[in-house]
Amino acid sequence: MSELREITKMERIGAHSHIRGLGLDDRLEPRANSQGMVGQGKARKAAGMVIKMVQEGRIAGRAILFAGPPSTGKTAIALGMAQTLGSDVPFTMIAASEVFSLSMSKTEALTQAIRRSIGVRIKEESEIIEGEVVEIQIDRSLTGATKTGKLTIKTTDMETIYDLGTKMIDALSKEKVLAGDVVVIDKTSGRVSKLGRSYARSRDYDAMGADLTKFVQCPEGEIQKRKEVVHTVSLHEIDVINRDTGEIKPELRDQINSKVAEWREEGKAEIVLFIDEVHMLDIECFSFLNRALENELSPLVIMASNRGMSRIRGTKFRSPHGLPVDLLDRVLIVSTKPYAEEDIQQIIQIRCEEEDVTLTPEAQSVLTSMATSTTLRYALNLISLDVEDLRRAGLKEQQGSLDAVMGDAMES
Repeated sequence: MSELREITKMERIGAHSHIRGLGLDDRLEPRANSQGMVGQGKARKAAGMVIKMVQEGRIAGRAILFAGPPSTGKTAIALGMAQTLGSDVPFTMIAASEVFSLSMSKTEALTQAIRRSIGVRIKEESEIIEGEVVEIQIDRSLTGATKTGKLTIKTTDMETIYDLGTKMIDALSKEKVLAGDVVVIDKTSGRVSKLGRSYARSRDYDAMGADLTKFVQCPEGEIQKRKEVVHTVSLHEIDVINRDTGEIKPELRDQINSKVAEWREEGKAEIVLFIDEVHMLDIECFSFLNRALENELSPLVIMASNRGMSRIRGTKFRSPHGLPVDLLDRVLIVSTKPYAEEDIQQIIQIRCEEEDVTLTPEAQSVLTSMATSTTLRYALNLISLDVEDLRRAGLKEQQGSLDAVMGDAMES
């Protein structure tokens, strides 16, 4: 079984898969090495302050620009912000070049990105049945076409028997519900969720093994309860649901905006849009963004650029970071600086652990010097370089030590 697991295991490692958050303490002070984040203390602290304002609902319709040289952690900080906010907060990430690659107008692409970043929390009450399954009885007809049954379920205070139809029997079978399981059943949709196995059955023989079984307490009180459920839905999802066919019309968006404005006080979620490589946008897109930031339903727009003085795309004018001056006036700029050598060493170690690669101290030293002289991104791409794989591929000139491989790369 262990050999089968090793064969079927699938490794999915991205360039920023080691990022777990911003690595800040309770006072928003950056830790030296935490949650995959190293260095860039001032930028991380600034990002943490922005996140706190987002969570408190005190910032929206603003623009923040992470500006710095390549490989200084701008995208990593944005991902750390997304991880800190959690999956319940709409955090849309796009590269500016995507706007020109889609089969729609530039303004429509930006509009959809903005509306994906605006979430509405919809609260609804549903009636549920929660308890420990005592017994399941299923009766089949002679032809097997119809199924009926009874479900006996209990809490610490009461016990009830429910009649089951074909739909509920199929739902219970799909979740593999057995006597002794603690379940939650939504009466409206018929959805069955298995919370775990009752502690009262913990001593029973379990073929799956104790390690794979979650034990929970038997629920208390009434079996039937009313529970408030909160769903976060983006404005773009509401647009898609309400459109007839084809493209989304401005009139529909106006109607949805007016309705959302009524829900905003108690129902509006935190909203963030991250645009990477913002210097790739052109003057038309910048003009649209400038206007969108004045909208009542505008998200917090976070941008990243690795350019200094550069030409604004679509014009002959040069401007800091490739952004028009009128948009720069709205932007809070957070600078990122090149990493120190000690920070680069720690980042390389973190990436080695993430990619399950062991490097000698000499190889780590070579990678650190390469990252200092070129870019960190270039050095990290060489971590998983395997000399044996290169030899098998027939590259005879690469049969030397890892240091020799790194030396050749530095000379090139």
